[in-house]
Amino acid sequence: MTASALEFGIYPLSVAGTPAGLAAGPPDDYPRVRSALDDLGDRVVARTYLVDMEPGGQDAALALGDRYRDAGLLGHVTLGCLRDTGFDVNRWASLVRTVIGRYGDCLRSVQITNEPNLSFMDGSKSYTLDALVHGVIAAKDEIRRRGLDIDVGFGSVPHSPAALPRFWDDLAGAGGPAFTESVDFVGHNFYVDVFEDPVELTAIPGRVEEVLRNLRLRDLAAAGIPASVPIRVTENGWPTGTNPLSGARRSPDRQAEVIDAIVRAVHHLREELNISHYMLFGLRDADSSEPGLFHQFGIMRDDYTPKPAYHAFRQLIRELGP
Repeated sequence: MTASALEFGIYPLSVAGTPAGLAAGPPDDYPRVRSALDDLGDRVVARTYLVDMEPGGQDAALALGDRYRDAGLLGHVTLGCLRDTGFDVNRWASLVRTVIGRYGDCLRSVQITNEPNLSFMDGSKSYTLDALVHGVIAAKDEIRRRGLDIDVGFGSVPHSPAALPRFWDDLAGAGGPAFTESVDFVGHNFYVDVFEDPVELTAIPGRVEEVLRNLRLRDLAAAGIPASVPIRVTENGWPTGTNPLSGARRSPDRQAEVIDAIVRAVHHLREELNISHYMLFGLRDADSSEPGLFHQFGIMRDDYTPKPAYHAFRQLIRELGP
């Protein structure tokens, strides 16, 4: 099966995770978030995160899930585990099943783990492969048991010095038929011209193609995941503010140009590489007054006024979406 059109999603909130903690600013205004999503159109679906971590653990994750459900922001959900102590695979599988049962009527997909092959995120935990494999199997089993229409997948990032070098081979060994048969998609988080020196706009499509070809032809093949399983671009974006490597200013106009180039490159490859979704990170800046790398990923400022990229993304959804 190949994708005929791109499905679109977006991270609708403000807080951004960083290697040093969270980038945050003014609190989210859920009615204004909902208004912006409605304006983008009913073909764009919110992608949010629930994480079992200290403090709070599972109870905090479910409380956050309730808040997102009540705000109409549960569509695609990523369920992660970043516990420092006390991981138990049966307890984890129970949480996965609870999420399906509690929110199944409003979920489009469940992604188990966000960046399991990134060494300083999910991949820093010794149990991550267990959480990924058993979580995917538990999610698919619970969905089938309840007769729900929810896709199940897991996340990944491209090869880099920060990625786990044997992840895909290790996943092949840890998985098996029950796992492979439960995977409906593989999510991929990648950022072009963000964590590097500036890239010419004309080079953007080639960078996108390289990342996605490597995932499909090298990594998924090594893990024994067939070409019939779609790829989803689950995190991608380009911040305004200042490039921390070069000191160059990243302008709002340039943000619109880069996002347009990336999405069109993904769309061009969608049938050949079986890519079904593009999900933008994200809707709103964490803090528009901060020029740092993680504070200005939004296509809106932190007061919900649109940048040029907002209008560009809305046009892409209407032009390239289903």
